[in-house]
Amino acid sequence: MLRYLLKKSAYGLLVLLGVVTTVFFLFNLAPGDPARNIAGENAPEETLRNIRRKLDLDLPLGKRFALYLNDLSPLSVHNSVNPESRIYLDSMVYRAAKLCKVGRARVLVAKFPYLKRSFLSDKSVSSILSSALPGTIVLAVLSIGLALVIGLLLGIYCALHKDAWSDRLLLLCTAVGMAGPSFFVAMLVAWLGAVVWREQIALPLWPMAVLSVWLLSGLLFRSKMPRARWFLVLLVTSLAAYWLSDTGPLAWSVVLPGTGLNMTGSLYSVDVYAGEYLNPANLILPVFTLMIRPLSVIVQLTRSSLLEVLSQDYIRTARAKGLSERQVVWRHGLRNALNPVVTAVSGWFASLLAGAVFVEFVFGWKGLGQEMFGAIEKQDMPVVMGGVIVIAAAFVAVNVCVDLIYGWIDPRVRLR
Repeated sequence: MLRYLLKKSAYGLLVLLGVVTTVFFLFNLAPGDPARNIAGENAPEETLRNIRRKLDLDLPLGKRFALYLNDLSPLSVHNSVNPESRIYLDSMVYRAAKLCKVGRARVLVAKFPYLKRSFLSDKSVSSILSSALPGTIVLAVLSIGLALVIGLLLGIYCALHKDAWSDRLLLLCTAVGMAGPSFFVAMLVAWLGAVVWREQIALPLWPMAVLSVWLLSGLLFRSKMPRARWFLVLLVTSLAAYWLSDTGPLAWSVVLPGTGLNMTGSLYSVDVYAGEYLNPANLILPVFTLMIRPLSVIVQLTRSSLLEVLSQDYIRTARAKGLSERQVVWRHGLRNALNPVVTAVSGWFASLLAGAVFVEFVFGWKGLGQEMFGAIEKQDMPVVMGGVIVIAAAFVAVNVCVDLIYGWIDPRVRLR
């Protein structure tokens, strides 16, 4: 298993190196002069030279790439003597531990990756991303966790009640959930949850009454009258009674309490008197929005995969041995049906960690997606590059963890 882990980690590092290379050349070959964007159009030439010297923009592209890799690498070579050197080991910039000398003035150090400094605020990119990343991690973990638990339960239910009305209704809902674009769903949820339903809302009782009678008729009169005819008769009768009587029982409504949720807000809110405080209520709408699509995918994957597993010969053997249906489903069926679900969950989790840009933007959530969106607008390239590298590292780490989970779930992976 250790050899397997090392092999996957080495593969992940190669992928990460490819991402870093692509990102560096993509942003450094883009048209425009970052120094002039910082100093302004009318800045004197001496100021521009100083800015280019500070940002290493006066060096050839190859040397800049080598310096960037040296800053990113946990093991790097730095000059410990000359402060004018491009690789000078500045204690205010690098958190490093010296390992050994390399020549007269250079040392090999172990350090945290250095992602440069912001063009605009001159803050370190690491500090900017570290302040934004926890908000995105909280959203991603809660969203994918709830989607996984609820999706597995609903997928198992659909597989065990194949072709029932509830199975078809859930499949319809999941198809709608997968089809909805994230930006549209975010705006719809924000409008319904924070505007329409912020205060009390009155819902008419007659649709719920019609649905209840329809379901009851399907149980009582299944052999005498088709359920569709009962539904049509009851719907027409209820609508007629509703329009003929504005004060009768069919005009009654149930009043639901308001959500009291804000359309925008982050994990921490600011009060003019109390200062900054934790506000978990702001999580509800963005988490609900982010979990809709992965929940729909997990339900359908769990249903289809479990149905395929339950039709295998060893499942019939387990039932023939007298095992209970609960043992057959949970011990023998579900574990062998989890591989596609794990793949889907890992992909969605890494995507959510990448920053749900539209969702964070709509709800005003302080996270990685919103931070990168603002950096792109202001052409703050170090922040954008650092964000992309963090996202790529998250994808690599999640994929390595998923490979290990495959080996735990499926013994055939370990054998191969």
